[in-house]
Amino acid sequence: MKLKKEAMAGTLESNDILITVDDGEGISIELESSVKKQFGKQIEKVIRETLEKLDIKDAKVTAVDKGALDYTIRARVEAACFRAAESTEYKWS
Repeated sequence: MKLKKEAMAGTLESNDILITVDDGEGISIELESSVKKQFGKQIEKVIRETLEKLDIKDAKVTAVDKGALDYTIRARVEAACFRAAESTEYKWS
């Protein structure tokens, strides 16, 4: 999947995450989270795995975490990527 424009998904509400994706070179992730010390590696792992699943090789990801669980992170990354790719061919898993 090729990202065509910047896109966002999520909110800054409690138990959510705001994901912004844009085209880039390679994968870069900027994470802001009050629990970064405890869960930062896991959050980044979920983001990377989701990008791999979508076959995205080049993306700049900014994540502002407010205590989201893994399934929420995956959903937000997928939504932002499909918006950025201007794709309407979503396959529900």
